[in-house]
Amino acid sequence: MPISPSSSAQAARERVAARLRDLRADAGITGTELAKRCGWTHPKTSRIENARTPPTPEDIRRWCRACDAEGDAADIIVQSREAESQYVEWQRKVRAGLARLQGGYVQLYQSTSLFRVYSPTLVPGLLQTEGYARALLSTNARILDIPDDAEQAAAARLERSKIIHEPGRRFVLLIEEGVLRFQLGDSEAMAAQLGHLLTAGALPAVSLGIIPSATQERRLWPQELFHMYDDTLVSVELLSAQVRVTQPGEIALYLKAFEELRAMAVYGADARALIVKAIDALR
Repeated sequence: MPISPSSSAQAARERVAARLRDLRADAGITGTELAKRCGWTHPKTSRIENARTPPTPEDIRRWCRACDAEGDAADIIVQSREAESQYVEWQRKVRAGLARLQGGYVQLYQSTSLFRVYSPTLVPGLLQTEGYARALLSTNARILDIPDDAEQAAAARLERSKIIHEPGRRFVLLIEEGVLRFQLGDSEAMAAQLGHLLTAGALPAVSLGIIPSATQERRLWPQELFHMYDDTLVSVELLSAQVRVTQPGEIALYLKAFEELRAMAVYGADARALIVKAIDALR
């Protein structure tokens, strides 16, 4: 797996590596001796200790056995799995299909009170219509070279998005104006999606901001698509992977960026005017 662009993911890996390194030091053996006991080469020991190669569960079991610390293995395996979950390639996440992936977010959604989403290219999933979502997910299936279950996945996404109508939650959603122009699906599907934005943007729990393309002297350039769940997790969507950011310092940086972007957005009647203009352009 490539090194994650998120220092949160790498820091989690380094904590696992440090724990294994400490076990070896406490056992009073060298890296060469540990490699011999584990049945691998010394460079592998070095790569694991320096967080350049994530250890497999079997690697951890052998390491702990070599250090007479087998009782620590289960805990370190859990810690290592959590570290690796912070940077997950989409190819791994969608092995069971796009529809199943939608259901994987339900627990996270149910435990979140404040959703913040910034998207420079797409209508946020929480506001997507079935036709728009189906076109998007079908494209994802093609790019990822997996079976196309976009119809089922779109239905699952809409079911998950019903949370936007549940009491006790707030949704602050920001998009660049270009999102209104990037057509997914046919014109009818795109018109339905834009019409839905007019309706959804008026919901009491929803704040929909649109950053106009004509904004002069931008406070901040467009960023990657990211979701903030309360103040404890940021999920960043890259072309090849999803990055989970949990370091407080990084979360604070994303929050600062979000507020900078939010300050440039228009809301209410001004936002609706931009949506109506985009609908008219489809005709």
